[in-house]
Amino acid sequence: MDIGRTVTLNNGVEMPCLGFGTFMLDSGGEARSSVLCALAAGYRLIDTASMYGNEREVGEAVRESGIPREDVFLTTKLWNTDHGYERATVAFEESLRKLDLGYIDLYLVHWPVEGLRMDSWSVMESLLAGGRCRAIGVSNYMVGHLEELMESSDVVPAVNQFQLNPYCFQEEVLDFCLAHGIVVQAYCPLARAERLDDPGLSEIASRYGKTPAQVLIRWSVQHGAVPVPKSSNRERIVENADVFDFSISTGDMDTLDSLDEDLHVGWDPRGVL
Repeated sequence: MDIGRTVTLNNGVEMPCLGFGTFMLDSGGEARSSVLCALAAGYRLIDTASMYGNEREVGEAVRESGIPREDVFLTTKLWNTDHGYERATVAFEESLRKLDLGYIDLYLVHWPVEGLRMDSWSVMESLLAGGRCRAIGVSNYMVGHLEELMESSDVVPAVNQFQLNPYCFQEEVLDFCLAHGIVVQAYCPLARAERLDDPGLSEIASRYGKTPAQVLIRWSVQHGAVPVPKSSNRERIVENADVFDFSISTGDMDTLDSLDEDLHVGWDPRGVL
């Protein structure tokens, strides 16, 4: 397996096995330069969202890279204030305009907004059926949210993007998605660097001649997820992609699994009804 490999979504679309996140990369040039660096390093899945405020810069970087549009897999997301049938339709068109890349590969519901998320999902279904995007999915959906959606729709989400790392090992959600053919994208795979100095993690990393960050990303890969690390540092962007030349042993995976401390460094959607 290498950075050029893909995973097959439940509608047959191929998605790269490693992504590059752009959350908190501002629109003052940081997002553009970071995405250009990521594309040069071999990343082909770029993740943004309307809420990030950098869709325009992400689109500029993809065009400037010279990489054929069909070789880049672009994800963006529907934000909370844009839920509901009419608003979601307008929001999609606005994201498409800002990105200016012709089409969106994967469109996600960013958050399971209570009372409106099923109306928004019907918009997603229409966009998919009309060929406006290649795949649709969700983000921050827990098992209950997924069950609700699947009971009411014939279209199973292609992807669920949620926080996943050894310190926030949401195993129940991971297992549910894998059992139902939903590809997991792991955001905050590095726990926002809050545990990179963990002695146990460092010990494991030293055995493989890798950094703690590389071990965390590889952990996601070996759990069948597509990690989406973010960085604005060129060296770390390259480092984070260098995770396909080693495998973590079963024993070390078990040790990493045991580090779970319910550490939500991002949003925690478990209380959303």
